[in-house]
Amino acid sequence: MNTHLFKSFFLGGFECSTHRLRTGRRLDLVASTRHDEFAARDYRLLQQHGIRSARDGFRWHLIERTPGRYDWSSVTPMLHAARDTGMQVIWDLWHYGWPDDLDLFSADFVRRFTGYARAAADQISKFDPAPCICPLNEISFISWAAADAGFFFPFAKERGPELKRHLVRTTIEAIHAMRAVNPAIRFFQIEPLINVIPREDRPEDAPLAESYRQSQFEVWDMLSGRAAPELGGSEELLDVAGCNYYIHNQWVHLGGPGSTVLPSNPRYRHVSAMLREVHERYHRPLFIAETGIENAARPAWLAYMCGEVFAALRTGVPVEGLCLYPIVNHPGWDDDRHCANGLFDYADESGERATFESLAIELARQQRILDAMRAGDALARTETAAAVHALDVAARQMEELTDSTRTSTANE
Repeated sequence: MNTHLFKSFFLGGFECSTHRLRTGRRLDLVASTRHDEFAARDYRLLQQHGIRSARDGFRWHLIERTPGRYDWSSVTPMLHAARDTGMQVIWDLWHYGWPDDLDLFSADFVRRFTGYARAAADQISKFDPAPCICPLNEISFISWAAADAGFFFPFAKERGPELKRHLVRTTIEAIHAMRAVNPAIRFFQIEPLINVIPREDRPEDAPLAESYRQSQFEVWDMLSGRAAPELGGSEELLDVAGCNYYIHNQWVHLGGPGSTVLPSNPRYRHVSAMLREVHERYHRPLFIAETGIENAARPAWLAYMCGEVFAALRTGVPVEGLCLYPIVNHPGWDDDRHCANGLFDYADESGERATFESLAIELARQQRILDAMRAGDALARTETAAAVHALDVAARQMEELTDSTRTSTANE
């Protein structure tokens, strides 16, 4: 059924965003969750719950304070922790943040990131002979957020397509540089899965909605050389497709506030169908690279997503894994509120983290269902009805989410 790509089907993702807010303050979620202090303890904690693969991140702004000079002290303890615990890690080299002296839109950004990526690949390869690396996380999202919608630094408008091409070119240059260092590196190109539909009273908007929906494939198309071949893309540059999916990833085009399309909506598109579309389009390994929700809905959301992923697996879609993201609660980006969206909570002074038990119980149940599917035994058939029921429960719980929870989850 699966999988040789990851050590475990379920992964845990450590939030590692480092972008600047409008106030000028730079986020550092690795530090604010104290994961940099307690990485080895955190990895062992995941392993206690059957999670042996993870997503984690480098912080470029700390590594290259001076152009061309690299200080690895912020990440070396984490590399040691991964090796010492046997944790397989997908390392994000860029999770929305970059050194202060760089202009995101400049040619120098391409050159500097490529140099940094080459050096990072060399550093990681000292600890892992076959590293897993995500060069630039969610190019589609950051291009929209930072260069169209203008609510991420540098708060630009009407430059989204320009930035998307720029970051794809950066990725292409960086992959070539890293492969020259270590041909064994596996590259993960991680993008949001979305669905956009027209308002029911405006069927004439269907082409616009579909055009927006198709935009989710632009980065993968450019990397593979299927679009904008002048950027240098080619099929071998598209390695593993990471698919991020949250409750707000389906919406009504120009629908206004509250336009999120929830699982109970008859026009909602099943995630299993979205995964199948990605597979049929690219024929690459794929996985759910991020998924999660806040508060009491966490177990129901996991049950829902597992139901969709397992449905895709049963139809032959090679889904390699599902990453609970974030795996650790963290402070809100804009207001430092305590976001209860992980399996584990804030660390105490000794590094201990409380477990959200109902999510842990659901995770264990889904692990048993997966094992039964792989074995083809009766438990898988017995659990099928329970999984269908979980989808219904999840849909109802999604409907009951407060507007504030929907909004805060979207902002995270």
